[in-house]
Amino acid sequence: MPVLPASVRTALARDHRITDWDPEDREAWDNGNAAIAKRNLIWSVICEHVGFSVWSLFSVMALFMGPEYGISLDQKFIIAATATFVGSCLRIPYTQATAIFGGRNWAIFSAIVLLIPTGLTMMLMMNPGEFGFGWFLAVAAMTGFGGGNFASSMTNINAFYPQRLKGWALGLNAGGGNIGVPVVQLIGLAVIWLFADQPEIVCAIYLVALAVAGVGAAIYMDNLDHQTSSGRAMIDCLKHKDTWLICLLYIGTFGSFIGFGFAFAQVLNISFTEAGAEKPALAAAQIAWIGPLLGSISRPYGGKLADRIGGGKVTLWCFAAMTLSASILVIAGTIADSNGAISGGTLTAFVIGFILLFLLSGISNGSVYKIIPTIWENKSKELSGLNALGKTKWSRSMSGALIGIAGAAGGLGGVGINLVLRASYQSNQSATVAFWIFMGFYVLAGVITYLFYVRRPMVISETTDLQVAAENTAASETKDGSGPADKAMA
Repeated sequence: MPVLPASVRTALARDHRITDWDPEDREAWDNGNAAIAKRNLIWSVICEHVGFSVWSLFSVMALFMGPEYGISLDQKFIIAATATFVGSCLRIPYTQATAIFGGRNWAIFSAIVLLIPTGLTMMLMMNPGEFGFGWFLAVAAMTGFGGGNFASSMTNINAFYPQRLKGWALGLNAGGGNIGVPVVQLIGLAVIWLFADQPEIVCAIYLVALAVAGVGAAIYMDNLDHQTSSGRAMIDCLKHKDTWLICLLYIGTFGSFIGFGFAFAQVLNISFTEAGAEKPALAAAQIAWIGPLLGSISRPYGGKLADRIGGGKVTLWCFAAMTLSASILVIAGTIADSNGAISGGTLTAFVIGFILLFLLSGISNGSVYKIIPTIWENKSKELSGLNALGKTKWSRSMSGALIGIAGAAGGLGGVGINLVLRASYQSNQSATVAFWIFMGFYVLAGVITYLFYVRRPMVISETTDLQVAAENTAASETKDGSGPADKAMA
């Protein structure tokens, strides 16, 4: 029998439960805690990355699904929307999972459970015409478990890192996960190019990747004893206006990323077919990965930029630029509709507009998520009846809860994008109406960002920007322990 390396045996044998973790203790951070947090971050990224790829699996399988599968264009959009919907809804319970089971334990489970839908997808793709639409819908729903990984992973990493580094750490964790979307599309492109009629190869690759992620999590990750996300915290979150505002903003940012991530390849496939391309699926696959890749890479830099100049400001400028990018799609779509065909110029405009939206949604994903821990960190300072440790736990619990809630809301935004595109194609045989709706939403999100996170007085510090109340209200606190920060944010 092969013998495991000594380092691996040692890693498996050590105690994977960490007690009394305090990321704000700079001395402990510099003397080993930073390395522990980094190790957990790396494997958290890997597990989330593979989860995102499985969640996005049908965005690639759709390119392989020719007439022999008996799945229509309309049904392909429904399949994508179903995967997005289930993944979004699962983010709520997944947020609680790390507190109940531990970050390491849940990372292992979340990787192993995805072996089931990946194997079933392989079965469907290897037997064209033998399984109906209902089978594809059910298996797509199961791939949604990969979307839930985001919430548990982000909640876990949020507890490992100090406030001053959360923007970068959360952005890197999320960006590393998001990049699973373009990676699975690149793998799909390689398979289309080399093995045009063998989509099961993509599934086989991810069966191996899931095994590696699960084993790596078991060896290298840890469980923190102070994971404090709870169902009560999620209910308490809903009482604050900021929760609803952040959800709306995240619908515009992550909703755009994941919605376009699922739909971009199909829109390109339709456009290339109408433009008369010889191999539209291959042409679409050659481009579809670029936008999700740029959006994934830009996310941690959005968080880092928010650490420096403020999450509200970064988010506002992103929504302004996303409005302009959507206007490119509107103009190109209007021209194509009036001409009755898609030309090379309008097709180029479509590609440019979408890629810009991916890039900007990535940056704003990072900046919006930087705002989340900042809100609760500042609110906790005004709570009465809690000592410093109690305030820290409350802040972490509320941050973890809002990460899950906002993540679910953002994912549901992706469902909306697929449904709006489907309706636009059904009623107008083009996506122009959908582009108008997207542009209008970005305008609304930009206005809200300005009114609630930019216009009012800010604190620019390690904890980035946040509204604060006037000094003459500093002594006032409500009976439930909320103070001026709650009033200013309300």
